[in-house]
Amino acid sequence: MTAASGGPQTARPTRLPRSARRKQLLAAAQQIFVAHGYHAAAMDDIAERAGVSKPVLYQHFPGKLELYLALLDTHCDAIIAKVRGAMLASPDNKDRVKGAVRAYFDFMDHESEAFRLVFESDLRNDPQVRQRVERVEQGCIAAVTDTIISDTGLRPDQAELLASGLAGAAGQAAQFWLANGRRTPKAEAEALVAALIWRGIASFPLQGGSTAGMAPEIG
Repeated sequence: MTAASGGPQTARPTRLPRSARRKQLLAAAQQIFVAHGYHAAAMDDIAERAGVSKPVLYQHFPGKLELYLALLDTHCDAIIAKVRGAMLASPDNKDRVKGAVRAYFDFMDHESEAFRLVFESDLRNDPQVRQRVERVEQGCIAAVTDTIISDTGLRPDQAELLASGLAGAAGQAAQFWLANGRRTPKAEAEALVAALIWRGIASFPLQGGSTAGMAPEIG
């Protein structure tokens, strides 16, 4: 069957499944929020970046805050999963430390700059945003705490304190490295931070009496 003549035919926009459309909108919103911050971002700009009308955008997200929180949830879950994955990826504690440090550096160094939404948000005073940022800290600490308890038999409060030190050192170092222009090559920076953390945590004895394994170098 051929189209009737009489004028150019305009193709209708592709109708995406709801999940695919949501993913598209989140990607567009992330670009706008990262570039302009929450307060300066406009739903008009997000809709334009996504190539949709504002009514379509509002079908998925009732407002700018809901859209921002959805992005935060995505990236908060991602960094927690990375740290937890590092704890589960190897039975070797030195490798676990290296993996946890790498998780923070990878998150900070990702081309999407999603770390700005989590660690540099201009909406930190909003209770819902603050709750999600705190969830990242607590989730990463919990992932490391579980491993320390399992391996050393320390009390939960002791293990949690050590885990907060590991997560804090890795996160702060990664942020400092990025803010100062990546002057140290990424792999070298990760190894330096991992070596510092490992020299401290390796001195705690494993259950059974041996130590976690002192190592002069991490590389």
